[in-house]
Amino acid sequence: MLTRKIDQEFAFVQTAMNLRARRQEIIAANIANADTPNYKARDLDFAAALRAAMGGAGGPVRLARTAPGHLEGARGELAGGAVKYRAAVQPSIDGNTVDLNVERAHFAENAVHYQFLLERAGSQIRSLSKALESR
Repeated sequence: MLTRKIDQEFAFVQTAMNLRARRQEIIAANIANADTPNYKARDLDFAAALRAAMGGAGGPVRLARTAPGHLEGARGELAGGAVKYRAAVQPSIDGNTVDLNVERAHFAENAVHYQFLLERAGSQIRSLSKALESR
């Protein structure tokens, strides 16, 4: 019972951190492919992915279990539909839609949100630790 409550307490932050990390990977791939002809910039619709992972908008995404021995997918798996192509601000002649200024701004913004989640997780751990010490 106590373990279940602790899991619920950390589920949101864990899921949000996983999605922020995934978004950072996508943005980093965009930056790495800034000179790749016909590369289309992508981004993660964070709000939609978080809503789906936490059980809203159709419920959490689960992996299909095709045999009884298969493990169930982790809660909060990334919804494939949440990754979308970003509208080009000014596409280049070679068809690449990456705008480095836009990507850098999204990268920095996402890093700040990730740092906030790290601090929130640390705060939750300290609160839980104090509660356990007082028992």
